[in-house]
Amino acid sequence: MSASHSYFCPCPRGMEVALAEEIGEIAQAGSSTLKVHNQVPGGVHCSGSLRGAYLLNLHSRIASRVLMRMAHAGYANENDIYDLTLAQPWEDWFAVHHTIRIDITAIKSPLKSLEFTTLKIKDAICDRFRDIYNERPSVDTKMPDMRIVGFLDASNFTLYLDTSGEALFKRGWRLETGDAPLRENLAAGLLRVSGWKPGIPLFDPMCGSGTILAEAAQMVAGIPPGMTRDFAFEKFAGFDKDEWAAIKHSVKLNPLPTEPIIFGSDISGDMIVIARNNLNKAGIRFDVPLKQIEAQEIKAPGDTPGIILTNPPYGERIGVRGDSTIAEDDLAKEFFSAFSATLKQRFAGWSVFLFTADLGVPKMLRLKEARKTPFFNGSLECRLFRFDMVAGFNRREQAKPKTDQA
Repeated sequence: MSASHSYFCPCPRGMEVALAEEIGEIAQAGSSTLKVHNQVPGGVHCSGSLRGAYLLNLHSRIASRVLMRMAHAGYANENDIYDLTLAQPWEDWFAVHHTIRIDITAIKSPLKSLEFTTLKIKDAICDRFRDIYNERPSVDTKMPDMRIVGFLDASNFTLYLDTSGEALFKRGWRLETGDAPLRENLAAGLLRVSGWKPGIPLFDPMCGSGTILAEAAQMVAGIPPGMTRDFAFEKFAGFDKDEWAAIKHSVKLNPLPTEPIIFGSDISGDMIVIARNNLNKAGIRFDVPLKQIEAQEIKAPGDTPGIILTNPPYGERIGVRGDSTIAEDDLAKEFFSAFSATLKQRFAGWSVFLFTADLGVPKMLRLKEARKTPFFNGSLECRLFRFDMVAGFNRREQAKPKTDQA
């Protein structure tokens, strides 16, 4: 099965450019047949051998899944979709004892009921197996062996077999989370978009359960995100165990830093404990200093300027201890005003990236953003705001001395 397949790798909306870059790097490092084709809103199309799918699942930090295209055709009604699904050689990929789940996404499809369409796809797969083996696979919506994904637009239907299984952002290390955890692949994408690379100091002063820190620390250590989890392709008929073992065996970890380079803090001691546990579970064997402190009290962790990347909490989680009768809006203004003063005074030369759904953050910080990039956290529209902390921030508005003037 060394034939070339078409793949679609969905990702958080806004991360398509970052994912395309990453796939290119994975292809280069793995001397694979992987080729990046085009980006579309919410993902990247690429192609390659099955080895390419193995590499993508193991190494991609940004993709949500790796979907292998089974068929693509125009359609007029549900029967066309049934016929196309029935015609696919599902038995070449999985066995009748494997459980299945069908998911459909549609944009501008004229079909009345997606539930009915989902049922038609399921019936077609079951009928195919029944025709050949006189048996049919069972449906399991919770923990299926195989996920079949349909995508409908106004006139075309594409059918995919998911090579990943559980979504790729489920790395297997997250034991506990806070109230509003950032998905791991979104955190990894934000790190890439911010320009952070191993070697640059990184500080998350509102680290919560430590998602940004764990993703960055795995990059520093060279631990692939899929190293300790299972994938659906391992249950494919003709799965090459030896090739997969060789791919994992060829992973070369990086030398660990001798000095701390990644730092985190949070107002909550409970969150610090959770972040520490998550880092341990993620296989991090070097020092990532974590401190319980309010974000507006932080100091730069070293002499070398770096990057602050954080997902500030919203509302009640904003982290101002004090009078609970103060309105939430006032709390936020008070917090961001104090946080802004800390950044200006103590983080000269640093680049600060805040990922938030609150588009009023720059105003509350009283800072002009150097850049703002739209991303989606699920269906929630967010911005990654960049603020450059210029050295001598507090003095720059003073007038020049008159002696300079000729």
